[in-house]
Amino acid sequence: MTAETKKILIVDDEPHIRLLLEQALEELEEVEGVGILMAPDGETGLALAERERPGLVFLDVMMPGMSGFDVIREIRSRPEMASVSVILLTAKGQVTDREEGMSCGAADYLTKPFDPDQVFELACRFLGV
Repeated sequence: MTAETKKILIVDDEPHIRLLLEQALEELEEVEGVGILMAPDGETGLALAERERPGLVFLDVMMPGMSGFDVIREIRSRPEMASVSVILLTAKGQVTDREEGMSCGAADYLTKPFDPDQVFELACRFLGV
C-alpha cells in the first residue's frame, strides 16, 4: 500500500464531529501510520482530496456551500481520484438520501449518530490494514 492510500480525510462542518471521527481513528494513526486530514467544508475537502489523494474520505452530506453530494460527484468525475473510497456520514437517513449517495459513487453510507467501532472497522477494511 502506498503512502497516499494510507491517508484518511474527514470533511464535516461540525468541529465536534471531526474530533469524534479523529478519536475513532486514532489507533490507525498511532499503530498503522495512517495520516488523518480534516476539512471544515466541501470546497476545502475537495482541494485536500485533490492534493493529498487519501485512500478514504469520511464526508458529511449537509454542509454550507458545497454539499457532500456535490463533493463526491466532483471526486468521481476526476479519473485521477478514481481509487478514493468515500463514505458518506450524515444525519440524512432516508432511503432516498442513501440511494442518492450510493448513486453518486459512495462506497458506504453511515448515519449520525455513528458507532466509533463501525467507523474504525470500515476504515480498516477500505485501507486494507
